[in-house]
Amino acid sequence: MKNYKNIYFIGIGGIGMSAIARYYKFKGLSVSGYDKTPSPLTRALESEGIAVHYEDNTDFIPKEVEDTLVIWTPAIPHDMGELVYVQEHGYTLLKRSKILGEITHGQRCLAVAGTHGKTTTSTLTAHLFQDCGEGCSAFLGGISKNYGSNLLVSRNDVIVAEADEFDRSFLQLYPEIAVITAMDADHLDIYGDLAHVQEAFRAFASQVSGTLIKKYGLPVGPEDTKARILTYSYDDGRADFYASEQRVDECGYLHFTLNWPEGRMEDCVVGVPGWVNVENGVAAAAIALTYGLEPEQVRKGLASFQGVKRRFDVHVNRPGCTYIDDYAHHPNEIATAISSIRNIFPGRKLTVVFQPHLYTRTRDFATEFAAALSQVDKLILLDIYPAREEPIPGVTSEIIFKDVTAPEKVLIRKEELMEQLKKEDIDVLVTFGAGNIDRFIDPIAELLA
Repeated sequence: MKNYKNIYFIGIGGIGMSAIARYYKFKGLSVSGYDKTPSPLTRALESEGIAVHYEDNTDFIPKEVEDTLVIWTPAIPHDMGELVYVQEHGYTLLKRSKILGEITHGQRCLAVAGTHGKTTTSTLTAHLFQDCGEGCSAFLGGISKNYGSNLLVSRNDVIVAEADEFDRSFLQLYPEIAVITAMDADHLDIYGDLAHVQEAFRAFASQVSGTLIKKYGLPVGPEDTKARILTYSYDDGRADFYASEQRVDECGYLHFTLNWPEGRMEDCVVGVPGWVNVENGVAAAAIALTYGLEPEQVRKGLASFQGVKRRFDVHVNRPGCTYIDDYAHHPNEIATAISSIRNIFPGRKLTVVFQPHLYTRTRDFATEFAAALSQVDKLILLDIYPAREEPIPGVTSEIIFKDVTAPEKVLIRKEELMEQLKKEDIDVLVTFGAGNIDRFIDPIAELLA
C-alpha cells in the first residue's frame, strides 16, 4: 500500500475503527474522522490528538486527494454525505477489514474468530504475550482493563487480531494460529442462514497456515483447512486443551487444572470470574502454548488478567449487592453469561436489564432471546437499539417480552430505566446489550453505591 500523509475515518468511534486510528496516529500520520455521536471512546481519541467531528460535513475531509486514505465501516449508511463525497472526488476508499488485512500481511498473525467470546479471548491472548515480555501488537474489539486501550503496539512481528465475521471481514486475514470460539447463527441480515455463517467460518479456517484451534464440536474438519487442527473446551476431556478439578473460591473465581497434550498445569485461575472466562482462558492459553510461551508464563498471565470493559465487567460487589455489565447481545451469549452468574452467586435474586440490538437480530432470534431471559428472576426489557438499521414493521421488544416466563418482567423505554431501578430491591443486577445501554453504567453504579 502506498504511503499517505492523511488517514480519514468515516465512523471513527467504532471499536475496531478507533484501534486502527490509534495505530496510524502512533505511526506519525495525520489522523481525523467523523462519528455520529460523542462517546467516551471518541473523547479518548480527541485527548490523544485525533480530531473528531460529529456532523456530516465534507469541510472536515482533507482536500489533498492523492495523499489521503479514507477508511470506512459498513455500519455507515451508503447515502451518508461524506461517504458520497469521497466516492465522487476520487479518494482511495477502503473498508476497515481490508486495512486490518494490509497491516497484518507479512506479520505473524494470531487471530481469534467466533460469534461470541472472541473479544475476551483475543484480549487475554494479547495480555499473555505482553505480561511475559514477549510482546505483541494487538487490534482488539474491546478496551483492555490492563492497558486502557483497544490497541497494543510492539517492535516484534506478532499481531493478535480479533477476526470479525460481520460483513465477512475476517476473510481479509491469513493467520499463522487461529481460534474459532463459536459458529452460531448471527448477522443473518448479511448471511441469510446458519449454513452460510458456517460456510464463511470454514473459508476463514482455510486461510490458516499453521494451527487452527477450534472449540470442541464445531463443524470444521481436515477437509476445510491445511492447518493442524487442535480443540479446546471448558471441561470436556476429549478436547486437546481443557480445564479440570474446578473449584470456586469465596470471591467467585474459578481455580482449575489446565490440561494440554504436553502436560498439566495445576492451580490456574483467570483474573475475572465466571466459568465462561475459564473457557476463554483455555482458548487463549492454547494459542500461547502452541506459539511456544512457557507454561509458567501462561499461568501468571491468566491470573493477572483484569478483563475487558463491558465483558462480564463487575462494577459493584459487596455483600447483598452486585452489579455486572456485559456486552452480550446474542441469545447464546446471554444464556452463557446467566449460567456463569448463577454458578458464582447461587440462590441470589438475579435482575437483568436487556436492550435488544438491531431490528433484524430481534426478529430472527425473538424466541431464543425469550428462552434465555426466562432464566432470570426479574427482567427489565428496554426498546430496541437500531444502530445502522431502519425500523421493521411489527418488530419491537414486545415480540421477545410476550414469551418470557421469568417470575417478574417489565417492558419500559430506556428513559425510564433509572426511575425503575430506584424502585427495585437489587441483589444481583446485570445489564446486557451492545447499544447505548453503556451510558447507564456509571449512573447505575452510583445509584447502587
